Amino acid sequence: MPTEDCLFCQPTDEEIVIFNDLCYGRWDSYPVTAGHMLLVPFRHVPDYFHADAEEKFALWELLERAREVIRERFKPGGFNVGINIGSAAGQSIFHLHVHVIPRYVGDVHDPKGGVRGVIPGKQKY
Repeated sequence: MPTEDCLFCQPTDEEIVIFNDLCYGRWDSYPVTAGHMLLVPFRHVPDYFHADAEEKFALWELLERAREVIRERFKPGGFNVGINIGSAAGQSIFHLHVHVIPRYVGDVHDPKGGVRGVIPGKQKY
């Protein structure tokens, strides 16, 4: 059930870039890189572990389409895909959303370790 104060519960047609029956993709309002997209269930679900199996499948199906849209428009060299679950992990909007972050050669000095960089001292191994 939509929550009135939730930023993701009632997207406008202009915000929706791609969609399927259960989820939609939208550009991130504060992108990390050009082409940063969020994949979001239409149903208000606080986090990944509260989504049902169909929503999880729909998100990963949409990830394939997001990749194609982003690759065609922005031509990145790679991607990071991530989900923040809980305040300790940095979740600030408690409606499940998957970050699809395009990566570009040279966007950071040394990308080795990728998502391990959420704890900077643990990125390099």
